[in-house]
Order: sequence, then structure tokens, then C-alpha cells
Amino acid sequence: MHGNTATVQFPHCRAAPALWLYSPASRRPQFSRLQAASVPSRIAPLAIAAHTATTALGAGLEAQREALACGRGGLRRNDFGDAPLECWIGRVEGLEQVPLPATLSSWESRNHRLAWRALRQDGFDAAVAAALERHGAQRVAVIVGTSTSSIGETEAAYTRLENGRFPGALTQRHVHSPHALGDFVALATGALGPCLTVATACSSSAKVFALAARMLQAGLADAAVVGGVDTLCGSVLYGFNALQLVSSDPCRPFDADRDGLSLGEAGGFALLERDAPQARAWLAGYGESSDAHHMSAPHPQGLGAQRAMAHALARAGLEAGAIGYLNLHGTATPANDSVEARAVAALFPDTLHASSTKGWTGHTLGAAGIVESVFALLALEDGLLPGTLNSHRPDPACGPQIRFEPAPRTVAHAMNNAFGFGGNNCSLVFARA
Repeated sequence: MHGNTATVQFPHCRAAPALWLYSPASRRPQFSRLQAASVPSRIAPLAIAAHTATTALGAGLEAQREALACGRGGLRRNDFGDAPLECWIGRVEGLEQVPLPATLSSWESRNHRLAWRALRQDGFDAAVAAALERHGAQRVAVIVGTSTSSIGETEAAYTRLENGRFPGALTQRHVHSPHALGDFVALATGALGPCLTVATACSSSAKVFALAARMLQAGLADAAVVGGVDTLCGSVLYGFNALQLVSSDPCRPFDADRDGLSLGEAGGFALLERDAPQARAWLAGYGESSDAHHMSAPHPQGLGAQRAMAHALARAGLEAGAIGYLNLHGTATPANDSVEARAVAALFPDTLHASSTKGWTGHTLGAAGIVESVFALLALEDGLLPGTLNSHRPDPACGPQIRFEPAPRTVAHAMNNAFGFGGNNCSLVFARA
């Protein structure tokens, strides 16, 4: 399901001519290695009836809007854990002080607290309740992404072993599960349709849109709650530090002096429907690919990234020049940013406004796909294209599409990239309502 989309999208795939990509040197179409892949057909757009995000910038859309508009970042010096690493993080304030309601107390975890807070912003819970009423609970699916689920609670349980076993208060098996988030969101919303948890590293909560589109088109559901939640924990902080990917300073995506990422936590959701009474925006296309190149490094020419973006454009029925804003994956690691910039320059004209918003939130891992999709949706709604916070000296290896300054501009289409470990790539195209 998450490999080469040309082999799994059988309802829409067809043999097609080669894809033509921009040549950065000549600006003329260049015959590409992507020609070997069949190009998917255009899909019917899906209504996005509601969306929301909660990040280190605050809870709900207004907090995200305000921070993006005034350049207020959410990164802080690491104060998470007993022996914090010397780095900066995007921490959501107050999760420790607000437990879950008594009816959900057996699901206690940092991840579920953040999911519960995110679900209750911007009238999202009311929008889901209305969809349940319209379609019936069994026709509303839940498809969410996470990379660590509630592993923070599992870490805590291992530090308090009693005779080699978890202590009684920490033995909830449904919490210590990769599927915990999906089960929790289904319970919290009342949705009784198909329930899936996607764990494809940092592309997790972008791939949920593609899965939902296929599920709704197949008639397995009429609406889907999609999204993702990931929270800070020791495994994340020390794991990425062991890979030598964490910067001791606030991250600087695409900056010539970038030296690593800043980790963050976030939660966000969107409600997709085939027949919504009102749409805030549209999911117009999606593209997926798998580099299968390396455990943690992308393909050096960015071929998988190009394919994901090209397939998203094909399903949206758009040329590359129709995209007004591209939210880049842009982690601020030296290799990933240069590879993504190369892939973007091969496909898009110089006029594209592309930026990374991870300087605001940090890299929120399995939640990055939904959070940055919400940022792309806000760009469509508000006509403000974000810049790249903390970055000042452009890397000459990156093309003119990479923008550090924000721009007020009304655009009709926006794209979001989410690229995970192992070359797990997903690109989404959104259209303004």
C-alpha cells in the first residue's frame, strides 16, 4: 500500500507518456527517468470540511495564523526529560497539567492528551459529530499517523519494573501499542468505520490523506477523520541525536549553515468527505513513492521525491506551474534539504514560492504531514505564503524556488511534501474552495 503507487493504484493507473521536467540549466523540458513509471489519472477532489492543528505555537488555527504572520517561532531550549540534551525543541505547553477526562482515563499518555486537545479545537469535534449524524457512525473512518505512538509511557514503565513486570498503574496494553492512537481517536470521536494507524516515519500523517481518498473512492466510507499526533519522548530525542541529526541551535532549513533539525511535537486533524454540505478546501491530488535507497538517507538525486510530486500533480490534473505554494519537508539536515531542493528545481519553475515551516514548530515527525498540510491550507485561505524562519543565508546549491521571506499572495493550489526514513515519500495537492 505504501510502495510504488504505480503498482497499487489500479483503479486510476494507465499507461501514459513520459513526464516532462524542467531543466534547471536551460528551463526547457527535459526527458526524465520518471518516464518509466505509469502516470495516474486525475481523481475527483474530496472536500475538506474542517481542519485544525495544535503545535508549540499554540492550540488551534488562530495561534498558528498569528505566529506565521508575525514570525513568532515556537522553539525553546530543551527542557524535556530529566537529563535534557543541549538542543531546541517545539514543546506543546501544559500537557502535563491537563489529564484526560475520567471516561478516558485508562488511555492516559502524553500522545493521547495532545490528541484530545487537538480534537477539541476550531469546532473540529462538532464537525465530526455532524458528519456522524449525516452518514452514520459506521460510515466514518479514522485514519491517523504517528511514528512513536505512546512509547513515552512504555519508557516510563520500563524504569519502574516490579519483578521484571510493568507496575499495575502502567499495564494498559491498549496504550503500549502502535495502533493506540487510531483506537483512541475512534473512541474519542465516536466514529465506528474502518480504523487505521499509519506508521511510515515522517510521512505518516500525509499518507493518511491518500489512504482516505482510496477508501472513500472504493465506497468503504463516506467520510474520514484523518490526521496525526506525535509527542516528545526519550527514544525520539536520543535516537535522532545518535544519528547526529540534531542541531544545538534552532533549526535553519535550507540555510547554507544548517547543521541539523530541531524536534517537536504536535497534533492535527482534517475531515474529508465525498459529499460535504460545505468545503473549506479540496484535496485535489496525492502522490506516493518509495526510494528503497537507504534506511535513513534519501535517494541522492531525489527521484522518489520527484515521482511523489509528479503523481500528485497528475492526480490533480495540474501542471507544475499551477502550484502557488509548496510547503517543503525541509528538516534542516544538510543532505535532506539539498536533495529536496534539487527535486523541486527539476520539476517546478523559478516562480514557485516554496518554504519550510519547521523553524516555527520543529520537526514533528509523524505529525509533520498533517501540521504542514494545515499550514498549506492556511496559505490558501489567508493569502499569506510563509517564509523559512531562522534561515538567512541561502544555500547556493538550492534553487530560486526556496524562499526565506513571507509573501502576501492569493494562490489557487498548494502542495505539501512529507518525506520519511527509508525513502517513504508523500506529496499532497490542495485546492482553494
